[in-house]
Amino acid sequence: MSLFLWVFTWWPSSALSLLLSVVGRQTGLEVVQATVCSRLDLEALKYTYAMVFALEEINRNSTLLPGVKLGYRILDSCSRYPWSLQGGELVPLLICAASSTSIIISRILGPLSVPVISYLASCPCLSDRTKFPNFFRTIPSDIYQARAMAQLAIRFNWTWMGAVVANTDYGQLAIQVFQEEIQGKGVCLEFIETVNRENIMSDARRAALKIKASTATVILIFCWYTDVKKVLLELAKINVTDRQFLASEAWSTSDDLLQDLAISKVASGVLGVAIRSSTIPGFENYLRSLHPSHRPDDEFFREFWQKEFGSCSGTESLEGVQHPFTDTSQLRVAHNVYLAVYAAAHALHSLLSCPNRDSPPGNNSSTCSSPKHIKPGELLQRLNKVNVSTPQGEMFHFQGADIPAKYDLVNWQNTPEGSLKLVLIGHVDGFDLHLNESAIQWSTGSNQVPVSVCSESCPPGTRKANRKGEPLCCFDCIPCAEGEINNRTDSLRCERCPSEFWSNSEQTACVPRQLDFLAFNETLGITLTTAAVSGAAVTTAVFVVFILYHKTPMVRANNSELSFLLLLSLKLCFLCSLVFIGRPSVWSCRFQQAAFGISFVLCVSCLLVKTLVVLAVFRSARPGAETLMKWFGPGQQRGSVCLFTFVQVIICAIWLSLSPPEPRRDLGFQGSKVTLECSMASVVGFFLVLGYIGLLACTCLLLAFLARKLPDNFNEAKLITFSMLIFCAVWVAFVPAYFSSPGKYVVAVEIFAILASSYGLLICIFAPKCFIILLRPEKNTKKNVMAR
Repeated sequence: MSLFLWVFTWWPSSALSLLLSVVGRQTGLEVVQATVCSRLDLEALKYTYAMVFALEEINRNSTLLPGVKLGYRILDSCSRYPWSLQGGELVPLLICAASSTSIIISRILGPLSVPVISYLASCPCLSDRTKFPNFFRTIPSDIYQARAMAQLAIRFNWTWMGAVVANTDYGQLAIQVFQEEIQGKGVCLEFIETVNRENIMSDARRAALKIKASTATVILIFCWYTDVKKVLLELAKINVTDRQFLASEAWSTSDDLLQDLAISKVASGVLGVAIRSSTIPGFENYLRSLHPSHRPDDEFFREFWQKEFGSCSGTESLEGVQHPFTDTSQLRVAHNVYLAVYAAAHALHSLLSCPNRDSPPGNNSSTCSSPKHIKPGELLQRLNKVNVSTPQGEMFHFQGADIPAKYDLVNWQNTPEGSLKLVLIGHVDGFDLHLNESAIQWSTGSNQVPVSVCSESCPPGTRKANRKGEPLCCFDCIPCAEGEINNRTDSLRCERCPSEFWSNSEQTACVPRQLDFLAFNETLGITLTTAAVSGAAVTTAVFVVFILYHKTPMVRANNSELSFLLLLSLKLCFLCSLVFIGRPSVWSCRFQQAAFGISFVLCVSCLLVKTLVVLAVFRSARPGAETLMKWFGPGQQRGSVCLFTFVQVIICAIWLSLSPPEPRRDLGFQGSKVTLECSMASVVGFFLVLGYIGLLACTCLLLAFLARKLPDNFNEAKLITFSMLIFCAVWVAFVPAYFSSPGKYVVAVEIFAILASSYGLLICIFAPKCFIILLRPEKNTKKNVMAR
């Protein structure tokens, strides 16, 4: 009356198949060595006794499987898959180790509904219940450790990494999940090197040279610890000690690597994901109490004892001995074995528990079996619903084939002896990463996180531009254009500022655009103001000269009253330009155009009347034209000037009353400044003002041109002709310049036209007269003025 439960562990150097039997009140031990292995693996041996300890603990438990005792059979399969089913008996439950072994055994036993529980098979493929409906495990799927490692890369901003993976399902599936997890997260793999167990020396050398040539400083390794050791030794040979390694659980806690001084400089600072550690109370004392004399049939333990003590005299003891075999400070895989045994025991307990065993079978509240008639399919159903509670109060259950994912995060740190020690720096609970960053010692020897990027992050004020033909993690940083900003790191594009804002000098923020107008305190404003004031001052000086010499022939002969009025209008023309300078306001916008239009019409009207007077004087000298001068007397002259000017006053009044210029911000000119200008609400009014001035100026130019050859020195027609030519040329050039100038330079162009035409009139008409009055007084005589 026996029921067998196999426990099969796979290890590279040696493997142990542990066969559990459920017997009525009997406990037995049988050791069968199927073949001779090269050496004994202490870790696998520790897993074996974790199973034995769990069995004995269950057998002492009066509430779990009462009346039933568990036994076991230890089989050595030496890492050979065909030997994993040795024993020649069909068993209702098998506990096994590695993924490859689990896949083979699950497929063989699946049609028979024999449950398989693994404590080390982490292949994600085994989570597929359609292919492996009879499989369970007490170790998380590699999907979760790959996700945790991707989270670490993202958290530390390692965007440029290398990877070395085993050319097995373990390595290939893990790197595939890792790549899926980092997709779209800004992390790239520079290279993926695969290593094969059959060619490990050459592959390790190739991987080491690839790591040395790489620009990535963080290297991800999904390999078995023996393969990793070869790679690290090759790196030590070529003195590569500046790489930060990210370790998978297959080698992150390997004592063989931690104690090897040859790789301590290369492996310092390793950050790894590890199978979670836990405690099994009483297990250390149990291990130390083991002795060959108590286990005469245990060939494995006898081999271990001879290796450590050299003999079996009976006086040797593990008590007080510091040895990896008795070290239970961080039980990882052994704890998974412990849980697997308890999961099997609880499933059996559920199946064997019959609340109403004495009642008829049809009245049983639950289906149950006896130890003599356990069906594997029934046990499989119980395992799917099992809820394990260990003596330490630890609870876990299966979610399909898996248990809730939990990992430790470990760090390899230097010790004074030169070796490395394992330091717990955090843990992973499902998708949550809990990490004490301050406790990490990095490969650089400092607490500064290593930088591993293809391109440095693009700071605010720039945007990322991907390099053609290179991974997304390799890019250039392009400064944002003017008027565009970016206040984030590694942004793909810059944002344009709103119309009334502009980018600051760092291109990181939009700031209000500065108001720009032609101010008195800027260079251009000062220059134009100086020119206007100087023109007004010169005009005043000429006015004073004409007053002082008003009785001289030169002043009297040139119609002194109109000359004084012309000087007054010229002074107004110079001064009206000052209204255009300064911050535009409602008042200044309306006044400046009216002042300009009226002042220039007054000026041109005076010249037009002077020209008409010249023509009338010479026409009156002809016989029969004496009455012509009656129409051009002083009163008529003043009236004509007032009439011409009044027409302009009417035009300005209508324009300013219907659609006056108003201050407006011109956003059309892109720049850090916004122009504050006087907007012409009605262009028609402005062109009517200019057109009327142009009409008078052209009429004056035509008449002066006709009178330019009239005799006598006092003839002003020549001077008026030159002045009007300059006047018209200036204002003809003004129109295209006005409409093509940007911002405040529109105002500057109009002021320049006002000043240029005013200076032209002042110089052409009054400079010759002042020259004679002041410097050639001998020519300021009636005889000289009247000479032909």
